[in-house]
Amino acid sequence: MINNLFVFIFGLTIGSFLNVCIYRLPKGIFLKQKFSFCPHCKQRIKWFDNIPLLSYILLKGRCRHCRQRISFNYPLVELLTGIGFLFFYLKWSLTAYFFTACLFLCLLIVATFADFKCRIIPDEVNLGGLFVGFGASIFFPFLHGSSSVGYSVSDSFLGILIGGGSLYITGVLGALVFRKEAMGGGDVKLLAMVGAFWGWKLTLFAFFLAPCLAIIPGICQLIRRKEHTIPYGPFLALASLIGLWFLPQVNNIVKEYMQTLIYMGQFLFGKG
Repeated sequence: MINNLFVFIFGLTIGSFLNVCIYRLPKGIFLKQKFSFCPHCKQRIKWFDNIPLLSYILLKGRCRHCRQRISFNYPLVELLTGIGFLFFYLKWSLTAYFFTACLFLCLLIVATFADFKCRIIPDEVNLGGLFVGFGASIFFPFLHGSSSVGYSVSDSFLGILIGGGSLYITGVLGALVFRKEAMGGGDVKLLAMVGAFWGWKLTLFAFFLAPCLAIIPGICQLIRRKEHTIPYGPFLALASLIGLWFLPQVNNIVKEYMQTLIYMGQFLFGKG
């Protein structure tokens, strides 16, 4: 129980840092301020006003200095990070799976909230995560279900190609049909990053699941705001997390599906 509480609090603390990333990375000011500040009045936030969740509650959601409302996204990010860390700890304990999954979750949270807020997924998240994920396949091949470094590296590399390539082709086809940009470059790089961490099978699963998750919010957006586009990164992130939670089952399902397609192709072309 103590360990669970510690992991949850640690997740809340990391979530507080993620809020800084979400605000600063899209603006290109990540290293320009060494301390936290109110986005409205720019006053420095003291440590006792920067305690995850607790400070938001005690301040009743308002800045101590200017009394402007603090976005609910701040405690939400902290809470999601804390809960995510706790769930991964309960599933994998303190293993390489846990630490890799937590890092992956952090990248997806930053990507999600930055995309919602600014319609930008920072390259520091996408490309930085891609290199880290590919590096993890070298040092921790068992993350890809194998003891072979060669297999895990090739799985990661295929994940990058399939993740980025599938969305890029989708975007090109969408642009031809709708005569406007249908897929942002940030989304393409985000799915490539997912592939670098977990391989082509989970990436393919996320590619097909994400539009299913996005269709109802997309329809609601169209009805309420007459807006035809929605941030797609959050749905790629959610689909990827669902795939990660059920990773062994996803790998088996995709593997069997691909084998079925191969058998059907052999039958249709008379090679079976």
